[in-house]
Amino acid sequence: MDNPYYVADVFTREKFNGAQIAVLPNSHHLNDQQMQLIARELNLSETVFVAPKGQGNSYAVRIFSPQNEIDFAGHPIIATAFILASSGELTLTGNNTPLTLVQNTGPINANVTSDNGQPCFVQFSQQASAVIDRFAPTDQELAKLLSIDALAIDSKKYSTRLVSCGFPYLIVPVFDFNTVRNARFNYSAWSQSTAPQTAAQEILLFSEKNPQQDANFNARLLGPAIGIHEDPPVGSAMPAFASYLSSFEHTREGTHTFSVDRGDTQNRRSVINLEMDHKHGSPLTVRIGGDAVLVAQGSIATP
Repeated sequence: MDNPYYVADVFTREKFNGAQIAVLPNSHHLNDQQMQLIARELNLSETVFVAPKGQGNSYAVRIFSPQNEIDFAGHPIIATAFILASSGELTLTGNNTPLTLVQNTGPINANVTSDNGQPCFVQFSQQASAVIDRFAPTDQELAKLLSIDALAIDSKKYSTRLVSCGFPYLIVPVFDFNTVRNARFNYSAWSQSTAPQTAAQEILLFSEKNPQQDANFNARLLGPAIGIHEDPPVGSAMPAFASYLSSFEHTREGTHTFSVDRGDTQNRRSVINLEMDHKHGSPLTVRIGGDAVLVAQGSIATP
């Protein structure tokens, strides 16, 4: 049996930018082993398998990397909603069409915005209950394990903090965009620092200064499981990043809108649009949105 699939570039308006995600919109007949083999064959960071679930615009979603199944990821939500709308599996109703995507971690409510009957923007919402710890390695330790100057770390407006919304990130602020782009993870320095004691295996390095006019922050993930030249998607870290921003006194209560980009114009740049409702004593509501473009479609035989 042939299985139709589509490849979308997400968090971008330009083909061959953003993150590449494969979506198989009719995969209810595939078992776990077949899904894993297909994901391995397509060899993208994430391949999504979709099946209708119950009545209305509700779909079961399973996500596989070439190595294993992933319980939750943000980029596949954007890609799946966009592909369902683009392929006609999801009937668009007016300018905004709601749908529910049920990942292994539970249901995610999303919304597809369309223009002249074509999907153009997808947004989903998520409640973020964060645990924030101000214990962090010293700036000197961080500088060694990131191969940057200790003076480049921003300890004026921000500070390094450990933030977990289920998965812990060590979030490190720096003053300059170029510091983010030029950082290199030092495995030897990591093993000799106190960083592993934080339980975080990924560092979210970010700068508020950005040469791009459509983004407020530039962010990048580094860590012991991330290749030295890799620049992986940061969508799953955005609830933690929004919680991090909300933990500072200068972030007033209310609704905030901002954007985060990953990469640069030479390296598959992504732009993630964020909204967060910051209310004292309440879980943070985060809305994550982005554009997507269709770059390929075909069929793959059932293994």
